[in-house]
Amino acid sequence: MSVTLEREEAASLPEAREPAEVRGAGRDDVRLLVARRGSGRIDHAVFAELPELLDPGDLLVVNTSATLPAALPVLGADPALRLHLSAPVPGDERSAWLVELRRDGRRFHGGAPGLVLRLPAGGAVVLLERDGGGRLWRAALRLPSGVLHYLARHGQPIRYSHTRRDWPLARYQTVYATEPGSAEMPSAGRAFTPELITRLVAAGIDVAPLVLHTGVSSLEAGEAPHAEWYSVPPFTSERIALVRRMGGRVIAVGTTVVRALESGHDEGWTDLVIEPDTPIESLDGLLTGFHDSDSSHQAMLEAVAGPDLLERSYAEAARAGYLRHEFGDLHLILV
Repeated sequence: MSVTLEREEAASLPEAREPAEVRGAGRDDVRLLVARRGSGRIDHAVFAELPELLDPGDLLVVNTSATLPAALPVLGADPALRLHLSAPVPGDERSAWLVELRRDGRRFHGGAPGLVLRLPAGGAVVLLERDGGGRLWRAALRLPSGVLHYLARHGQPIRYSHTRRDWPLARYQTVYATEPGSAEMPSAGRAFTPELITRLVAAGIDVAPLVLHTGVSSLEAGEAPHAEWYSVPPFTSERIALVRRMGGRVIAVGTTVVRALESGHDEGWTDLVIEPDTPIESLDGLLTGFHDSDSSHQAMLEAVAGPDLLERSYAEAARAGYLRHEFGDLHLILV
C-alpha cells in the first residue's frame, strides 16, 4: 500500500463532531461503506440496512465492555490540566494504573516521578514512572472510594478536540454494554439499536459477546497499543465453532473484537499487535469505523482487507465525504 496516499486519504475524511442522533434521526443513521475482498467491490449503504447485507447463519461478535467516565480534573494552578485513566498495569503489585496527562486536548509533556497531583474530593494520583519511557505514566491512585465509584461521581468521558462539546456518558455507551472497564468507547458498535438487533436476530443473524477493556486511543504515530484485558466466554467460542461448521461467517464488530479473538478463546491480558502481514484466522469480516492514518488500527485493517481494497475504500470514503472518529460512519469489510 502507498502509505503516503493512505495517510492523505484518511486525513481528508471530515470529522464527526457530534453523535449521529444529534446530526440525524438516530444512532443507526450513519453511512456504511461495504467492501468485499473476494470481488473487490465497494458499495454504499446505510447502517440500518445491515440485516439485508448479511446472510442467515452469520454471526456478529460484539464487545460488551462499557465506557468509564475516565477523565478527571487535576486541581491546582492549571485548570486546563486533566488526567485520563487508561487501564490497570498488569501484574503490578502496587495496583498501579496507566494514565495520561493532557492539557487543552493535547498531550502534556510535564510531570516527574514522585509528583503528587490533587484530584476532586480529596483524591490524588502519584506519578511513578513513564511506561517504557513513553507517553503514559504508571501511577498510584489514592482515592477515597473504589475506582468505579469514584469515577461515577467525579469523572467525565474522555473526549478530544474534534467534538464540539462535552456529551453525557450515555452517548459513549453501546446499547449492549454491560461490564464497565473501557477508557474509551468500543465505538464500532455504537450505531446498533435494540430495534436493529431484533431485526438481525429475526433474519437469522446471531450475536455473541466478548469483553475487551480498551485503553486510551490517543496513541502517537508508531506507538503500539498497550496490554488490554479480555475475556471470550466458552459459549461464544462454541457458537463461533458452530457457525463455522454450518458455513456461516464470523464478523467482528470492532478492532477490539479482532484483538480478543486473535489472542485466543480464553481470558487474560493481551499485548497482541496485528501487523499488515499478520494472518487473520478467526473471522470472515470486520465492522469498523474510519481511523486516523497513523493509528495501529490501520495496520489491522490492512491485515483484514488487504492493501489494495483498503486503499480504494478510503479513497472512495474520502470522495463521498464519510465521517471519521467515534461518532462517524462505518466500514464493513467482508473477506
